[in-house]
Amino acid sequence: MSEKTIIKIKAHLDESWKEWFDGMEISHEGDITILSGENMDKAFLHGILNRIRDLNLKLISVDILDDPENKLAK
Repeated sequence: MSEKTIIKIKAHLDESWKEWFDGMEISHEGDITILSGENMDKAFLHGILNRIRDLNLKLISVDILDDPENKLAK
C-alpha cells in the first residue's frame, strides 16, 4: 500500500532545508511550508517531527493519505 504523508508548518522554509528534512518535498501555501513524502515508516516520521520541535516551528497538521489508485488496482 502506498501512503503519502503531508506535514504543514507555520513558517516559510526554502529548498535549502530539503536535506535537513531527509529529502522530503517542500512546497508552500502563503506562509505555510508543506513537507511531503511517500511510504514513510513510523521512525522516519517521528524523526521529522522531532526536528520540527527542535527548531521550535509551529506544527499545523500531519496527514497520512492512502493512495486510492493502488486500492483500485487490487
